[in-house]
Amino acid sequence: MRDGTEGEAAPRSREDFEQALRQIGVDRYHDKHPFHQRLHSGGCTPDQVRAWVLNRYIYQSHIPLKDAAFMSRCEDPDLRRAWRSRIEDHDGGIEEGGGIRRWLKLAEAVGLDPDYVASSKGALPATRFAVEAYVRFVRDMPLLDAVASSLTELFAPAIHAERIEGLLAHYDFANDVSLSYFRKRLTEAPRDVAFGLTWVLDHANTREKQEAAAAALTFKTNVLWAQLDALEYAYVEPGRIPPGAWTPGEGLLG
Repeated sequence: MRDGTEGEAAPRSREDFEQALRQIGVDRYHDKHPFHQRLHSGGCTPDQVRAWVLNRYIYQSHIPLKDAAFMSRCEDPDLRRAWRSRIEDHDGGIEEGGGIRRWLKLAEAVGLDPDYVASSKGALPATRFAVEAYVRFVRDMPLLDAVASSLTELFAPAIHAERIEGLLAHYDFANDVSLSYFRKRLTEAPRDVAFGLTWVLDHANTREKQEAAAAALTFKTNVLWAQLDALEYAYVEPGRIPPGAWTPGEGLLG
């Protein structure tokens, strides 16, 4: 079926397009990764958990950078107002900690020195490349693509709830303080995605734009998957930690 423009397919209906976006999560979200499944089922060693916490910090700490880059391109003040809460959620206030500081509480709980984690020393090269690629994507791609890439939040509440349950069941470090990042995201993520999804559905009004938005969301799932691939390669298979990356025993408290 055509929309009247020769050679151009008609856009999907709003409902079909939303379902296509959600299907990307069903097919490609990183809850299906072996490392993720091992972590949630209690199959990770203490050092594998530490490696995950340390490397995931790189992603968490770059979210405000990504969102600031996005906002610097927004000429619409309404869009900036709606988006800036994401920075506040992760950076927090001067005294009160946001998501980044809550993540460092998790680092402390698993035995890592929070200052060492915050220094970003020891992060895997592949983690850095994946996270920096995401920041560049949001900085350089069309606004629609940038917003669409954030829609992995569609799938996040379920993974956070599963993570809380799994970590509490299997690891001694898990408690209300150490898991506060995930509990907070149970309320923050649905708010973020409600705005982002509506914005994408409103602005992806041609088949070409819909396909671009879907490709952007797929790219983001690849960013998340690649980070777990790096952890699997370096810390599950013996003898594969790359030069300069964190090694067990490094950066511990006390």
